[in-house]
Parts: sequence; structure tokens; C-alpha cells
Amino acid sequence: MSDWVAPLGAAALHGPAGEFVEPHTEADPAALLAQLLVAFGAAAGRHSYLTVEASRHYPNEFVVLVGASGKGRKGSSWDHVQSLLARVDPSLTNDRVASGLSSGEGLIAEVCDSEQDNGTAKDKRLLVLEPEFAQVIKVLAREGNTLSPVIRNAWDGKRLQTLVRNSPLRASDAHIAIVGHITKDELLRYLNATELANGFFNRFLLIGVRRSKLLPFGGSLAGSQLDGLRGRLAAALAAARTDRELSFTADARDRYAAIYERLSAARPGLFGAATGRAEAHTLRLALIYALLDRAAAIDLPHLDAALEVWRYAHNSTRWVFGDTLGDPTADEIWALAKQHRDGISRTEVRDLFSRNKKAREIDRALTALVDAGRLDRQQRRDGAGRPAEIWIPTRDGA
Repeated sequence: MSDWVAPLGAAALHGPAGEFVEPHTEADPAALLAQLLVAFGAAAGRHSYLTVEASRHYPNEFVVLVGASGKGRKGSSWDHVQSLLARVDPSLTNDRVASGLSSGEGLIAEVCDSEQDNGTAKDKRLLVLEPEFAQVIKVLAREGNTLSPVIRNAWDGKRLQTLVRNSPLRASDAHIAIVGHITKDELLRYLNATELANGFFNRFLLIGVRRSKLLPFGGSLAGSQLDGLRGRLAAALAAARTDRELSFTADARDRYAAIYERLSAARPGLFGAATGRAEAHTLRLALIYALLDRAAAIDLPHLDAALEVWRYAHNSTRWVFGDTLGDPTADEIWALAKQHRDGISRTEVRDLFSRNKKAREIDRALTALVDAGRLDRQQRRDGAGRPAEIWIPTRDGA
């Protein structure tokens, strides 16, 4: 596992979003970029979309920034995004940004079906900002809490509702985006296997962030270039709020078809569970880049930018979870196997646990490692005795 994530590539800095990511701040470029993409997608609302089979993808995305507390500059990166967005769409920053996720019912109440007093339709956009995302993860573990399924449905664009007898809540056509901040230690401590297995966490882009440089008196994003950027973002938002379906250009379609198998490949362990929606995230990011460009279709630069953001998110997830399977017994055996490239025997595995682990538990863990493609089971004969079972690390598993 790498000590840090490979830097964000130039392809991600396409269009207005790339103009925003400039060097006069300590904030991580990836933090600035990811949050701007999510915030713009939230401001755009539920209008422009991309269709894949029977599913519509709107430009609402979820992101979690993972970095050291205080030193990761997560909060300052959001302050820059909010400052820019407040000049472009104050209706969102003033009224449609909320914090404090604690229940599914509370989230639905923010976007529930109703009419405002003046008879105009309620604004169904909501940008949830959670600077202490660890608290949200803790809430998920409470028995009977409905936050996880509601958040999953919100990302999917489904109607949100609570099945209660008195005063049921419903929200149709809600457009919800989420920005969360957390440390790596908190994420590993509080996120459990259930929320990884049920698809909650793979609906979030995980972005590793750290301070990009030292500026003793802070930094700023200002000047005529930023004024021009505000104008381009405002024009892009106006265009994005047209009800229309975007499609791929021929070149972008060919490119996506070529990388689709790699994007959709199953991967084992916690890392695999957390990156299980690579295709959908790539599509939504490409849509957001196209909307920022006021493009009529998703073209190669938009797809390449999205793929680079996904590459960074993919590597950030690997940085957080490494190659653990989330199975303590299997993970201990895997750590031993990596130290013995010529294989490990059942005796060595039993000795690893001081012969206190039951045989069926060891068998289950070894099977899990074989199924995950980490180990190959082979028979090895030494002399005239019975052949011994040996488990050898695979090239792909290593």
C-alpha cells in the first residue's frame, strides 16, 4: 500500500473546474476540484441527465474527503468552494446547504413534497455538508436508524419515503448531494462491514487530501481570472437547468466501451466493496464536466477528466483500505503469506494463531483467500510421505 496517492493528473483540470484549482492556497487541488464538481452538480438541479439502460443519472454526487485533522485543510478547501458558489448561486448557499444528518426522516423532511406559501414549487435541491462525517457513520450503527437506505435511494434518484402510520414523509424528484470530511483513522474505526457490503459507502467518491504547500498567512482565490470564472459558472448553471438528455459523442462512446470491462471488474476485500460503483461515478462525473462546458454531448475531454478523477478516488480508497478483506483471520493469514513467497503450510498457519484457532475457522479463512484470488492451493510432496497442502500467494493477489 502506497504512503500517499499519486497526484491528480492534468486531464482532471479540464474546463472551468480546472481553472478553479490554482496554486494560491494550502488546500489540496483534489479537494478543491472534487468539492466544486459536487457543489456545481447540486446547484444544477434535476434537469440535465444521462441515460444508461433504464436508469437516469443526474449530476448529483457524494464525496468524502479523507485527511489529517487540521493539517488536511479540508475545511479551508470547502470555504473556497462556498465563497465562489455564493457569488454564482446564492439561492443554494443561503437556503439549500444543510448539516447534521441524523436520520432518514430528517433528510426527507428537507426535500419533502409540499408547496411553498406563495404557490411556487419547492426547491428540491439539497447540498449536505458534514465536516464531521464520523458522526454520520456512527449514526448508521444505531438500531432502527433509516439514514443508510434513504441516502442510498437519494444517490440513486429514487423517491424517498418513510413507512410510518402517522404523518408519512415522501419526497419526489429530490436532488441531493453530499460533501463529508473525515480522518483516515476515524473512517477505519467507525465504518463497519455492513455499510460496505450494502452499497452505502460505494456511493461516495473517496478523496485523499493533505496540505499542498506552506503559506504562513494563508492563501486566496481572487483577481480578474476568478471574476471571469464566476461568469462562466453562472452561464453553465443556466444551461444545465434545461431539461434535456445528454449522450456520448462517437469518440467518447468508443473510449468508454474500451475501458468498461476494467471499470466494472469485481475486486475483493474492503477496497473492492468501496469501489463497486466505478462505472456510475465515472458517468456522473463526465456529465458534470460536460455541463460545466455547456456542451451538447459528453465528449472525450469530459470522459477523460472523469476517468482521472475516478483514478484518484480509486487510489485514495486503496490508500485507506489497503488489501484487507475485512476478515481478521483471513487478513492475518494473508499478512503471513506475503512474507513467504514460496507458500505457507497448514502447520505454519496453525502456529500463527498459537494453535488456538479452530480448524474450521482456518479452513474458512483459507477458502476466502483462495476465492479472492490471493492464494493458490497446491499439493507438495517432500520425500515418500503424504503430500502436504501449501498455499502460495498469487501474482495478482500480491
